[in-house]
Amino acid sequence: MRDYRQITLRSVDGFKTQLLAWAQQFDDIVWLDSNKCQQPHTSYDSILAVDAMTGIQTDSVNGFKKLEEYQSITNDWIFGYLSYDLKNDMEPLKSENFDGLNFPDLCFFQPKRLFLFKEDRLTIRYLNIVSDEVDSDLESINAFSLQNNLSHTNDIQIESRISKKQYLSKVTRFLSHIHRGDIYEANFCQEFYAQAKLNSLETYFKLNKIASAPFSTFLKMGDKFLLSSSPERYLKKEGLDIISQPIKGTTKRSENPEEDTDLKTILERDPKERSENIMIVDLVRNDLSKIAQKGTVNVTELCQIHSFKQVHHMISTVQAKALSSVTPVDIIAATFPMGSMTGAPKISAMKIIETLEDTKRGLYSGAVGYFTPKGNFDFNVVIRSILYNATKSYVSFSVGSAITSKSNPEKEYEECLVKAKAMRSVLEN
Repeated sequence: MRDYRQITLRSVDGFKTQLLAWAQQFDDIVWLDSNKCQQPHTSYDSILAVDAMTGIQTDSVNGFKKLEEYQSITNDWIFGYLSYDLKNDMEPLKSENFDGLNFPDLCFFQPKRLFLFKEDRLTIRYLNIVSDEVDSDLESINAFSLQNNLSHTNDIQIESRISKKQYLSKVTRFLSHIHRGDIYEANFCQEFYAQAKLNSLETYFKLNKIASAPFSTFLKMGDKFLLSSSPERYLKKEGLDIISQPIKGTTKRSENPEEDTDLKTILERDPKERSENIMIVDLVRNDLSKIAQKGTVNVTELCQIHSFKQVHHMISTVQAKALSSVTPVDIIAATFPMGSMTGAPKISAMKIIETLEDTKRGLYSGAVGYFTPKGNFDFNVVIRSILYNATKSYVSFSVGSAITSKSNPEKEYEECLVKAKAMRSVLEN
């Protein structure tokens, strides 16, 4: 049983800063923050899960089966991540590219301490901990003196895994596959990296201030960290209701209001961006149909433009009702990896991606989230993210874009640089 406590906060933002700083003493942390973005399907504004009671780490072999067993046995809140390379568990695929991070393919834990934020209300749920320990922790959190130091500098020299010339050549090869009919679309990603020490918490604070994204994450699993400013939801389940919100289509923002409006309008009307979004919507509809009640898969939002601090994104929303016979993990396994990070047809696209990309994706283009005791879940897409292995002093971020028959290699490269702007900024300054 979890001890339950609900309090009203005077300063939500201040408490969150102190809470996340206080949490650094623990080896296992998942912090999820909507940054007050108006998301109609969001259950909580922010969540902190910390201090593992139990946990699971595994490679991709029978990964989903092991997760289902763990989720069923705990029958509790569990938090963690699914790496992109779990694709190998569901299909005859492989991941043999360079990996400088060495994250496990799957990692979840059952937290002893759980903090759930909604507006100015904080709900605290502790597992097998006496009530006075909640009071003791709240006293420690409120007294914590560390403040987010936005003047902190990293001064890290970022390198590209591939050159611009190599990138353009690879896009041309993707286009050859598309023209031959092997695929219609593929998400092509490239890695930027550095050998450096990183102050993970301060870097996360800086990244989050720049982007203020609705699916931001700070994750710590021992010596491995994810600092994410993701704008994208992968999949949410509430009862039998399933929702997916793929992003395809991106443009920069401008400080000039008129120019910013023009950029938004150009994106909204761009036939290339709309076609790649619609192709992924069709893929998501097909994936959801595997676990949905007949006739319940519907597109409730198509190619709508959503504005974030640094970019405009084209987002669609697909909803369905799950069959009562499928488990929560069945739903994820049927739809993973998310279509926005693979392509269409999905398996063919993933095979070609493995051949043409130079880096194992790992947690990048995977998902972070949680399961509730009722079998509900909510997961983001790991993009706009910095990954860090502290033991190896290896820092990495990747960016990508969708390659279709209408792609211009130079413009795809420019889109990658736009997406990389926030991560590069906090690492190099």
